[in-house]
Formats: sequence, C-alpha cells, structure tokens
Amino acid sequence: MPKLIAFDLDYTLWDLWIDTHVTGPLHRNKNALNEVRDRHNDVICFYKQVPDILHRIRDAGITVAAVSRTCAPNLARQALSLLLVPPKRGDADGKVLKAESFFDEMEIYPGSKLKHFKKIHERTGIPYDEMLFFDDEHRNSEVESLGVTFCLVRNGMDLQTFERGLAEWRRRHHVKVVEDPAGDVDK
Repeated sequence: MPKLIAFDLDYTLWDLWIDTHVTGPLHRNKNALNEVRDRHNDVICFYKQVPDILHRIRDAGITVAAVSRTCAPNLARQALSLLLVPPKRGDADGKVLKAESFFDEMEIYPGSKLKHFKKIHERTGIPYDEMLFFDDEHRNSEVESLGVTFCLVRNGMDLQTFERGLAEWRRRHHVKVVEDPAGDVDK
C-alpha cells in the first residue's frame, strides 16, 4: 500500500465546485450524516462510497491528504469540519466522526498541485513515489513528474476507482522476490 493517499475535493469527493456552487455560511441540520447545507439550503455531501473508502484507508494506517486548488479554501475546510462521516458498515458501536478527522494533511488553496505535494513532502518526509493521488482533472497529472502516482476520477470517487488507483500504484511498485542459495527468501 502507498504511505500517503491524497484526494482532490471538487468533483472527486463531492459533486460540486465549492468556490462556485456554494454560498456560505454552511450549517449542518443537527446530526445529519454526510450532509451539510449552504445559505440557500443546497446540499454538500461526499459521494456515496467515499465514507467506506476513508474508513478503509484509516484502518490501514495510511496518511490521507486533501489537495485542492479551490479559490474558496475557507468554505472547503468548513465543509470538512461540518460533514459527519457515518461509522463503518457493520460496526454497530462505531463512532460518527467529522470528515476533517480523516485527513492528516490539507493543502487547500489556489495554485499548482505540484506546490501542494512539495509542501506535503516537506512536512511528512514521505517519498513522492509512495504517494497515490485521485483527481478529476487530467491537468493535475503533472504531479507524476514528481513521482506521485495519479489516478483520474470520472463521475466521482467510488470503490472501483479506488481499486484502479491502488492497482496502478502496485503495478509501479511490484515486490521483487529474490531467493538466495541457502533457500531463504528475501523481499
């Protein structure tokens, strides 16, 4: 598994551009799960399978990053602080968590994704080739020049896209098995 998995926000984790489709302030109706509303009561929510993906990554102990070039970073951060992620499926005693608690790193501001990843690398020390990035805009594949594995998201983040990204990262990081003359196997 990669050491860091990063996600764009707009049209990757939710189905809107936070800087053009949303008018603050944002609010949550009581303890509504995966739903925040803007001033006009328009809904902001993660795509259906995103909560399961976030739980899976968290359970694997992988660092998670939100990487967005939005012109409305405060709204994006507010949405992540208000969105409540339901417990894992089948976990009757599971806790409801704020979406922001799933993200170890946040680079949310206008500018190149190259800059975002360079800052994450500086803070975490995680090598670029140990990073996997999901984004709906092909122009952001420029991060591959750093060594980051890029996975294009079409029609929002789902488990199939997540598995496709992991498969591509694994294809690039195959484990070599070497057998020594004594018969021991080293990886």
